[in-house]
Amino acid sequence: MPGFTPGRRYQPPFMPFKRQPFKKRALAKIELAIKGPLFGCRMCGNCLLQETAFICPMECPKGLRNGPCGGATPERCYVDETRPCIWYKIYERSFKLGREALLLEVLPPMDWEKAGMDAWGDVFAQAGKVGIGNILAGLTSGEAGSVSRTLDSIFKPVRQPEWWQGDAEYHPPKYTEPVSELERRLKAGEFVVTAEVSPPLSVKTDKLIHNIEVLRNYAVALNFTDNASAIPRMSSLACSKIALEHHAEPVMQISAREKTRTGLQSEVMGAAALGIRNLLCLTGDSMAMSPGPKGRMDIVDIDSIQMLWILRRMRDEAKYLDGREIKTPPKYFLGAAASPFASNMKFQALREQKKVNAGAQFFQTNLVFNADDLDEWLNELARRNVLEKVYILIGVAPLKSLKMARYMHSRIPGVFVPEAVMKRMELADEKGGAAEEGVQIALEVIEKVKTKQGVNGIHIMAVGWEEIVPRIVEEAEVGSRVVG
Repeated sequence: MPGFTPGRRYQPPFMPFKRQPFKKRALAKIELAIKGPLFGCRMCGNCLLQETAFICPMECPKGLRNGPCGGATPERCYVDETRPCIWYKIYERSFKLGREALLLEVLPPMDWEKAGMDAWGDVFAQAGKVGIGNILAGLTSGEAGSVSRTLDSIFKPVRQPEWWQGDAEYHPPKYTEPVSELERRLKAGEFVVTAEVSPPLSVKTDKLIHNIEVLRNYAVALNFTDNASAIPRMSSLACSKIALEHHAEPVMQISAREKTRTGLQSEVMGAAALGIRNLLCLTGDSMAMSPGPKGRMDIVDIDSIQMLWILRRMRDEAKYLDGREIKTPPKYFLGAAASPFASNMKFQALREQKKVNAGAQFFQTNLVFNADDLDEWLNELARRNVLEKVYILIGVAPLKSLKMARYMHSRIPGVFVPEAVMKRMELADEKGGAAEEGVQIALEVIEKVKTKQGVNGIHIMAVGWEEIVPRIVEEAEVGSRVVG
């Protein structure tokens, strides 16, 4: 176990993609000999240790570089249950040391050309640019903040290359008029309803179209998942296009698990050209959840925060990631997932703030079965001045059976079914009324959610039980009827 990293090395160091001069190879071997035992260094060549409380984020099985996924827990990593969630440990140490503000900086994806190479060479080169005299003066001046500014002058240009330039600031959208009906209604102050529709497992679209035509009258926008639980289905892009053809507004979900940075930019340009105006950026469930054969589980090319940063700049700054200008930039309303109960709510609130800073305009949360406990999370968001910058839709699901309740609690990352709710489902199951009890629990959650300050609507995830959504919307008396 590395000395400073509370986990084990997940994989051996990366190998370089090209042969380096002797001096570079020698420096890389020295760096690995020192940082390997101390930090479990994988020699990614894009070191972030200063920003992550000297716990290497590459210990994360997904390779996430901006914070935990929605499945984070204090106890374990859901991808590899033998080890802790490394990002929970990073947050824990950062808060303890008073370094949590550093976690707000939006960090870039790896430059894979540097994989397997040293990071020290870049640091030494930047130090040379700053000047040894200036560094010594800054470190010894005694002025408040001088040491931090001096270190930042060395390390920030290394970790924030010209093609990225991430920061810890809020970046509001640079347009004023709503680009989608969902955004228009949220800006108008309506308590909105969105609903999830499961994409089909085949090319047959009869049920998909039926669900779209029914639910478009009850939800402002319809979400189409992007291979949830790492199980292949019809693409969210195709389903979104079909929704538009049947006069329903889609929310196209994009999972980082399946996307490279090139594929992401290409796909959203195509989606915007097709008229899709709402995008939900997700890191995505690990391939560990798939039925097999398993795909790569060790790393993602980009995470959800990096997706938001890239897409916001494409829209507002008309720039591709590589710096090329976009003559006619895409228009879209950017969303992200939020997980109120995944771990310590202070940690989650910081994670949510970082997403908003990166570009998230609305949140659809993970499933909530106890609305009372939302207050703590909302209060933490308020302390971080987040509530005025993002619209929040609380995730609600009608539990169709006791089996479904148990599966969600034990198998779906970030979802927790309280003991009291589970007991109600068990008693109802004994009497043959589990489905009805699940509907009543959902209605109770919605009734409480409607009173929460800072909540702007609900997102109904019926998980294949789409026909129940109209009843829930009508009995909960939420939203305004949408005419397609």
